[in-house]
Amino acid sequence: MGVKASTLFMSLLLHAFLCISENGGEHSIAKEAKNGQWKKSRYDYIIVGGGTAGCSLAATLSQNMSVLLLERGGSPFGNKKILNIENFEANLYDFSSNRSTSQLFVSEDGVLNIRPRVLGGGTCLNAGFYTRASSSEVKAMGLETGLVEQSYRWVESVVAHRPPPNEWQNAVAKGLIEAGISPYNGFTYDHIPGTKFGGTIFNSTGHRSTAADILVQRANPRKLTVLLYATVQRLLFVTKDETRPKAKGVVFIDADGREQQVFLKDGKSEVIISAGALGSPQLLMLSGIGPAEELKSMGIKVIMDQPAVGKGMADNPMNTIYIPLAIGIPVSLIQVVGITNFGSYIETCSGFKFYSKSVGKKDGIILQKVKGPLSKGYLRLDNSTNADDNPVVKFNYYDHPMDVQSCVKGIGTIEKIIKSHPIKKIISPSTSLNKIMNSSYQAAGNLIPRNPEGWGSLEKFCKDTVITIWHYHGGCQVGSVVDGEYRLLGADGVRVIDGSTFLFSPGTNPQATVMMLGRYMGVRILRERLGPSGGV
Repeated sequence: MGVKASTLFMSLLLHAFLCISENGGEHSIAKEAKNGQWKKSRYDYIIVGGGTAGCSLAATLSQNMSVLLLERGGSPFGNKKILNIENFEANLYDFSSNRSTSQLFVSEDGVLNIRPRVLGGGTCLNAGFYTRASSSEVKAMGLETGLVEQSYRWVESVVAHRPPPNEWQNAVAKGLIEAGISPYNGFTYDHIPGTKFGGTIFNSTGHRSTAADILVQRANPRKLTVLLYATVQRLLFVTKDETRPKAKGVVFIDADGREQQVFLKDGKSEVIISAGALGSPQLLMLSGIGPAEELKSMGIKVIMDQPAVGKGMADNPMNTIYIPLAIGIPVSLIQVVGITNFGSYIETCSGFKFYSKSVGKKDGIILQKVKGPLSKGYLRLDNSTNADDNPVVKFNYYDHPMDVQSCVKGIGTIEKIIKSHPIKKIISPSTSLNKIMNSSYQAAGNLIPRNPEGWGSLEKFCKDTVITIWHYHGGCQVGSVVDGEYRLLGADGVRVIDGSTFLFSPGTNPQATVMMLGRYMGVRILRERLGPSGGV
């Protein structure tokens, strides 16, 4: 995709959404990386990335171990743009500086996407839906069921809420039932086939809870150091002869733009990478762990040839249908989901654009997201050794025919919902299903060329209107890059704990499971070092 096309489209998008950035205030638990206050210390654990997994991981490990958490972004505390639901889009689409909480990237597929840059990670940007992985997914991940349950509950005690009643969400829930997505399961965090209301990280007043709140409420501040605007550039390794490389510390750029080094204690200490599905494989490559020939071509010293780094990248494709309504409806983000038996999840929100070029505030949005997905892509470095620069990524949306069929059935279900009695009561009288589909086809905010005369088939509709739901994952997958305890294969003193390790996106929305995984692995690591109780 050409740079000019991307720039032109983003100028239109930013004109619609962008407002002045607000910087979050410092909290006593997190300080900007200045003045070298960390230089005299060595740490049991250095965690790279204070995001969805990193915060719960750091909070857990700090109960008994010294932890340094390095976050390349700033603080969410006191930032109304992040914390107020009404500012969801202004926050999500603010790319106004290199310190904005959102960092735009455009995949090679022509789909616009966002990379978080803030303490709390994606929980500071996303649409808030909180729902667990299914029991079969937990089993497929090889996790201990009892500790998974405990870890979910630990997370939920800080960030999860029951959403308030909403006329639009109720209407879509009834439409899902009428369209055959049954039974109705009411409100639950659990992943159950049928239609349900899930949780949210927004409370009843529209205030967002984030993974950073877990640090405030659950961390041991005497054992935890959190540095903001600290961008880790590479890991440092001890390598001798033919022995396995062992991590000894990291190199990072501090808040003043100076290069710094920080080191682990000896023995069982570890660097844990929790930089997300783009940042984690990128950081391994910058550290000399990845496809050897690719690294050599960029002048990066090869520590370990690991061709699986950056492979298996996937992003669950989303397609949205925009529905003009006859009534005014309040802003709402994801609350209702239809969990189908054909690999599509049906969700809804109201009053937002979601990468649309022309949607008004009276619109309702119904979307389908493909489970899995089965289509896979790759990530590679983009001729830059700066970890703040985006790598090249291609997700190959709808490359697998079963993903296409899931979308076709999902869009067909949305058409049934639009025709259902609860939706027909509030839909604009001047519209029709054909108008809705045609306008949604043209409105989708991506860089994929579309036929001005229409979409022709649902298969083409799916492929032409694909956008992201920000659930991208892979690049450091369990079994090929890390083992079942998330230790880097072939090296010592390194783990990767975040969504980059996933083989699929768990549940209808993964944030609950990513936060759970941070807590889960923190407990397991402490038990490994300290015995069965782990001190937690």
